Amino acid sequence: MEKSPVKKIQSIFFSLFSGLDRQLGLILLGLAAVGFFTFLSASQNTPVQITDELRNLALSFVVMWLVSRIPPKWLEMGAVWIYSLGVALLVAVAVFGLIKKGARRWLNIGVVIQPSEIMKIAMPLMLAWYFQKREGLKKSWDYAVAVIILIIPVFLIARQPDLGTALLVFAAGLYVIILAGLPWKWILPFVAIGVIGILLIIIFGGTICAHDVVWPFVHDYQKHRICTLLDPSSDPLGKGFHTIQSMIAIGSGGFFGKGWFQGTQAHLEFIPEKHTDFVFAVFSEEFGLLGNLILLALFYALIKRGLAISASAPNLFTRLLGASVTLIFFTYAFVNIGMVSGLLPVVGVPLPFISYGGTALVTLGFGAGILMSIHRHRRLVQS
Repeated sequence: MEKSPVKKIQSIFFSLFSGLDRQLGLILLGLAAVGFFTFLSASQNTPVQITDELRNLALSFVVMWLVSRIPPKWLEMGAVWIYSLGVALLVAVAVFGLIKKGARRWLNIGVVIQPSEIMKIAMPLMLAWYFQKREGLKKSWDYAVAVIILIIPVFLIARQPDLGTALLVFAAGLYVIILAGLPWKWILPFVAIGVIGILLIIIFGGTICAHDVVWPFVHDYQKHRICTLLDPSSDPLGKGFHTIQSMIAIGSGGFFGKGWFQGTQAHLEFIPEKHTDFVFAVFSEEFGLLGNLILLALFYALIKRGLAISASAPNLFTRLLGASVTLIFFTYAFVNIGMVSGLLPVVGVPLPFISYGGTALVTLGFGAGILMSIHRHRRLVQS
């Protein structure tokens, strides 16, 4: 008996989404819905921006679906080529890239692209491939080689300068190196140095900032961000404006928030970059602490599900790749919420699936697609 049109449509629909992880898909849809409704308020119903955001979200999910159909073995085979292409494009940016707002981050190849975004995916791919090849043979120098693989693109991105993206790429690679079995005796000294450095900045940073001391190896804008973090009121109408206004918005939301479209800080234009980097301040003002707890629960569920998919992956490459991609989602959320709340310096990191954006959403969609691919092909990959 021939199927009815409705059943044919249902059959096509289920075949398109067969094998995808439903839990992960629902979590991502939840985050995208929260992001879109927050964006409606932040953009004040600007039709062009709303259309752009819908297009970006749709493109992100299409990329996720396409990547989910790619077997992890193909990703492993293409890892070196993708990494090499990313580094080559970063070198091209350094030589003849486009300069906007004092930064050389873009390349015109018929269309304008930002090659550093490629490295957010290329870095964990490359290092997961490297440690897969060295499985069972790892020695100390293998980790040194991995660090070199990591440092080259991070250096090229940091000198553009683009501290936010450099941080994310560094974190993506570092997660792979640590998960691959980096000995604790190598990790602890760097943790100790980091803790001591943070304490010194907290104790003496205010004095150094007040006397305008030159900081070695640090750009002026990076120094200003750290000084502003320590004391936003030192430049309330300049470098500290972002932090002060976002903290006011978060605090004024209370427990239940002011209500959708009722945020005064956002609608009176006090929050800068309110639909991109500082969208969390808009969300906090309108939905309050209760909304924040729900949002954090969604991110927790995303990270938990991603790690569960990674843990059940059949070989070292997919386990390292999946865990690194998942922890990148964590890093995005942690850094963005931290900087908007005044706990971390402002570094221009978007909130995953919440902030408006094109390239970042596509990158996040690619990462989600990798997790979907690992889940979908987990029985087909031989360990």
